[in-house]
Amino acid sequence: MLLLSLILLPFLGAAVAACMPQHARNREAWFAAIIALCGLLLTLSQYAVISEGTALRYQLNWLSAFDLNLIFRMDGLAWLFSVLIQGICLLVVLYARYYMSPKDPVPRFFAFLLAFMGAMQGVVLSGNLIQLVMFWELTSLTSFLLIGYWHHRPDARRGARMAFTVTSIGGLCLLVGVLLLGHVAGSYDLDQILQQAEQIKAHDWYLPILILIALGALTKSAQFPFHFWLPHAMAAPTPVSAYLHSATMVKAGVFLLMRLWPVLAGTPEWTWIIGTAGVCTMLIGAFLAIFQHDLKGLLAYSTISHLGLITCLLGIGTPLAMVAAIFHTLNHATFKASLFMAVGIIDHETGSRDMRKLSGLRRVLPYTAALAIVASAAMAGVPLLNGFLSKEMFFAEALMVGSASNWWMSAAAVMMGIFGVAYSLRFIQVFFGPLQTDGGEEVHEPPRWMRFPVELLVLCCLVVGILPELSIGILLEAAAASVLAEQLPEYSLAIWHGFNLPLTMSIIAFIGGIVFYRWLQLKCNLRQRDKVPLFHRLNGKESYEATMLWLAASAARLERSLSSRRLQPQLLLLILAGMAAGAVLLWFMPTVPAQLTYTPIHWPFALLWLAGTACAIAAAWQAKYHRLAALILVGGTGIVTSLTFLWLSAPDLALTQLMVETVTTILLLLGLRWLPARISAKKLQLIASSRDKLRRSRDLLIAISSGVILSVVSYLILIQPENQTISRFFIENSLPLGGGSNVVNVLLVDFRSFDTLGEITVLSIVALTVYALLRRFRPAAESIKLPPQQTNPIDPASIQTPAEQAGSGYLQVPGIYIRLLLPIIIVVSVYFFMRGHNLPGGGFIAGLIFAVGLIIQYLLAGTAWVEARLKMQPHRWISVGLGLAVVTGLGAWVFGHPFLTTHTAHIYLPVLGELHLPSAFIFDLGVFAVVVGTTMLILTALAHQSVRSHRVPGANPDATNLQQEDR
Repeated sequence: MLLLSLILLPFLGAAVAACMPQHARNREAWFAAIIALCGLLLTLSQYAVISEGTALRYQLNWLSAFDLNLIFRMDGLAWLFSVLIQGICLLVVLYARYYMSPKDPVPRFFAFLLAFMGAMQGVVLSGNLIQLVMFWELTSLTSFLLIGYWHHRPDARRGARMAFTVTSIGGLCLLVGVLLLGHVAGSYDLDQILQQAEQIKAHDWYLPILILIALGALTKSAQFPFHFWLPHAMAAPTPVSAYLHSATMVKAGVFLLMRLWPVLAGTPEWTWIIGTAGVCTMLIGAFLAIFQHDLKGLLAYSTISHLGLITCLLGIGTPLAMVAAIFHTLNHATFKASLFMAVGIIDHETGSRDMRKLSGLRRVLPYTAALAIVASAAMAGVPLLNGFLSKEMFFAEALMVGSASNWWMSAAAVMMGIFGVAYSLRFIQVFFGPLQTDGGEEVHEPPRWMRFPVELLVLCCLVVGILPELSIGILLEAAAASVLAEQLPEYSLAIWHGFNLPLTMSIIAFIGGIVFYRWLQLKCNLRQRDKVPLFHRLNGKESYEATMLWLAASAARLERSLSSRRLQPQLLLLILAGMAAGAVLLWFMPTVPAQLTYTPIHWPFALLWLAGTACAIAAAWQAKYHRLAALILVGGTGIVTSLTFLWLSAPDLALTQLMVETVTTILLLLGLRWLPARISAKKLQLIASSRDKLRRSRDLLIAISSGVILSVVSYLILIQPENQTISRFFIENSLPLGGGSNVVNVLLVDFRSFDTLGEITVLSIVALTVYALLRRFRPAAESIKLPPQQTNPIDPASIQTPAEQAGSGYLQVPGIYIRLLLPIIIVVSVYFFMRGHNLPGGGFIAGLIFAVGLIIQYLLAGTAWVEARLKMQPHRWISVGLGLAVVTGLGAWVFGHPFLTTHTAHIYLPVLGELHLPSAFIFDLGVFAVVVGTTMLILTALAHQSVRSHRVPGANPDATNLQQEDR
């Protein structure tokens, strides 16, 4: 449960933070800090277990038959990344408390930040690869929200879209790769996959799996050629950059490569794909960083370079390179997060990040300058700082790969070191020289606690650099051992290894970087240069935007050629697609059995369907002339269908069809007035033309053909032997396994309850979408005049029918009858709900019956009268219904069963005796609430809009009534 708590805690915290008051930074910051601190303490409490090499594991059964279970797994690598994620988040929350403006929507910021922390925790703690991909995509979504936090800025919106698009495409590739990997391994469980490394590498699908997973990892970690999105993500607030783009999100890609290193590494394909991407990225990123004028832009490209260094180490593929990659991941997170925060302080105090406008800042920001200079030295690889140690290990591994005839890796490592020293010098240059700022106000040091996270991170750089074995040695060994197992090599974290080739390479890189930077100052005039040498023509942003524009234009052309704003061509395409699918089914269907028993024609049944067919044909004919009549005829076909279900011993389906037909007819009646006015006489002549007759003949032929094909498919399915269908399983197991004798209801709330949960979720989304659209959309001015009585207050004691209101002498409907009708219908609804598990009924049918009762109140009493007395609040019905359905599924987890597993309890009461209480009862109650809520939400939205459209100024006073207008 501890691992599950580490996942749920930040998401619950995000939900609470989003509901907090708008401008109370202290409260939100304290709350977010407590959430991060609790997670950090929970993780640290497992150090003793993790240090012994034990992996914690917690499993929640989901779809065990498909190997889709929720598995949370913490070993040394996951523990180290969890500490990094939660520790940096805690410091960023403290820093953001002072950085964020009082005008910013701070609850939204901390809610997004905690949600992102939860998503990252899910990535590192996932023990199932499908589950990992889900959290992977959730990090893309939450990072999109964080990067675009200042959504009023165009650069923030563009940067967020670019990051989301690139990483999401990589996520789709990762999903396909994971599906192939799970198919090859026979499981998506990470522990089982890690045990089949040799079989996976020897499989024919190894190369496609490697390429697809590499695409996912390289896009997330901004590796060449996908590196262009990271600099444009710097439009995010600096706390976001310090967290996402130095310590967490961009580390997700290298974490995935580390996690799957035992399975995929050790082949020439791995070395060429991962190693080449890493080398290109570290060189290109380091070179581009030198010529940036924005401090955050420089740090962005340097981040790309260091991520390339880590990827290059992983691509080398030796066990010691893996140790160095993990070590540099930690080191980079500490010094780069502190540098981002230092830049945020400079921007916060001076109002600028432009290095051409800043200099001499050590005079006004002495403490910040000292901290930033130390962190920059760690980034450059200066001795006695943590960056020096991991970079030395990188140089050593580069030498191991190279030889006298193959020295390109060593040369690339030294070149990267030279560039790293150069851009570090460029960064610290803003603290020296004459004082120059871009702000009008006096520049001073930030508040003490705003600087504290930077101080703590810089202290970590010093402690690890001076005392590496004591400070990080045990943690690094535990993380490396969880990946390498028995391949863990012997290594030393000593500061001094004597004069050797790696030290010589470090000296060359350090001196070469100083000389190179000085040469650039004298020859290239860095402060005035706007174009990057060699790379100014290769602009990833322009290529991305050109690709997006081309895709949008292609989609528009495709839409113009295949789509139409008219409903009839769209419906034609749907019918043709259905016909094609039916034809494919017929092709693969088994032949008709040789011996079939034919029952004689039952003439009452034939006459029933003759009436249904007549209604269908008449509805199609009347659709052009009289929409109300067409709607009534369509209702006739629905009634015939309902009677057919009843005739064939399917009372559940008959009840459902009858209630659905009633509700949809009312909703369609309300929706008819939104359609265009009745066609004119000129258009009627066009209908009678030969061209229109040809079109209608074509539609008739298509309708008949599709009906015949689907009828044949249905017939062939129905005549199959029982041993070849699944119906016998449900009939035999409905009572013993589902606890009910009504097979239909048990099927919906037990055997296929997950499908039902998805269906009611979709139903809720549709209802909310309709409601949201109708809130903003108004129909055109209608030429309908209401009777004067309609606008007067309604007397609850005597409610008149529309006919009586119009002045005819019809009888009045006493209001007491209207009020008594609803309780009666409620009793009927409860009756069908309570009997649903064993007899025809259930939550869906009961919900529709209850909704029909409410619709009758609206029809007879009017919207104002009903809503003044019945506080329906459909949104709450929907939320309560979905909540009950989900809680039912989660309750099964509490007892160690898969999600939505049904349990039947039998309790004895003194008077009532034995009661049969299945847990599906609660699920069915959720279905009932969702059906009522969605129906009433759509109904009230349509009814309100119809009433408002009646009152549009300028309506035609000459119109008479709805039937004459013929909507």
